[in-house]
Amino acid sequence: MKLHTKIAIGLVAGALAGGLANALFPDAAWVAWIADNIAYPVGQVFLRLLFMTVVPIVFTSIVLGVAGIGDMKTLGRLGGRTMIYFGLSTLIAATIGLTLVNTIRPGGGLPPDVRDDLMAQFSGGASDLAASGATDFGIGTFVNIVPRNPVAAAADMDMLALIFFSLIFGAALTLIPRAKAQPVIDVLDGIGEAIIRIIDMAMHLAPYGVFGLIFVITSQFGWGILAQLSMYVIVVLLGLLLHAAIGISGLVRIFGRMSPVRFWKAVTAPIVTAFSTSSSMATLPTSIKTAEDELDVQPKVAGFVLPLGATMNMNGTSLFEGVTVLFLAQVFGVELGVSEQIVVVILAVLTAIGAAGVPGGSLPLMMLVMATVGVPPEGIAIILGVDRILDMARTTLNVCGDISAAVYVDRIDREMEGLAPAQHTAAGG
Repeated sequence: MKLHTKIAIGLVAGALAGGLANALFPDAAWVAWIADNIAYPVGQVFLRLLFMTVVPIVFTSIVLGVAGIGDMKTLGRLGGRTMIYFGLSTLIAATIGLTLVNTIRPGGGLPPDVRDDLMAQFSGGASDLAASGATDFGIGTFVNIVPRNPVAAAADMDMLALIFFSLIFGAALTLIPRAKAQPVIDVLDGIGEAIIRIIDMAMHLAPYGVFGLIFVITSQFGWGILAQLSMYVIVVLLGLLLHAAIGISGLVRIFGRMSPVRFWKAVTAPIVTAFSTSSSMATLPTSIKTAEDELDVQPKVAGFVLPLGATMNMNGTSLFEGVTVLFLAQVFGVELGVSEQIVVVILAVLTAIGAAGVPGGSLPLMMLVMATVGVPPEGIAIILGVDRILDMARTTLNVCGDISAAVYVDRIDREMEGLAPAQHTAAGG
């Protein structure tokens, strides 16, 4: 049995077990004990094993990718195309989300008593988000991309700063004599290979870790809350599905010149990992491995594009933020005109870049977007009960968008270098 099949079984089993426990034994002490002392520790050990590899794999893969590209001119062309692709795909996603929420208007049908009950039930979580200090987003965010101390940035999991340092370090290797750069490249290549082996070992725990993660969520909240927010959940999931089927598939066909069917078949493992962990960063090692092994993306391109995408290319997050802000505006009777909705789209794209690639990383920044357009930020409490399932779904789309970008940039690099097309590209593409 393939590993991603085992992970999928763990995911379904955890959801069923947790949902049944919540439905049949609500508030039972023994269910809470199992969640706190068995399921949660197993799930967290699995997540920590993946997060443990993020900093070294981001640093080594970006440095090796930039050094492998070879010169600053080529790096600039590929980097520029990568950023344009990120911006285009994110804008398409946000537009799909806003179109759906304006058409279906899920917030208009939420009864006031349900709104008040959800506000009361999850107000503590909203207060914690507001107090986290993560809502500070502005020009300082871009200044802080340049780290004072790259070691501190790595320790704090400040991924934008770490990526910036890695890009600069890799570029510097291309500017010094090859004889001096090569030993450094060889060491980093060896570290990268060792990290991949650690990831392979960690993934053997994945089915059990995924079971634990999902059991904790479903045993606590159950599935009943989905009925209260059913239209909102449907709009978000429909938007994500449309962007996958139309947006990403179209971009893969037009820009990557690859059959979308082949693309989606190849990315099964990252999809399952992203959905179960709700983390682009935790999925990054699997994404890199899949891009190289299943889609024939060159290691230098995968190592350059995918770590950038895990931090900056948040298709699903921008769609989710746009839908959620307008949904809550509808719930509270706040009318947002065209100009305000354009502001929502712009802020959704920008804050998606600043969101941490960890579970729930976009929520604090979304409160800033809400406040900017006059929607009560504390209203985020209404959607906290269903956020984890939506976080899993939007993270999956984020990861798929990143891999599609790697396919496109790989095609461009092969054309620039006069190389043969990737083996998995569509015939005649």
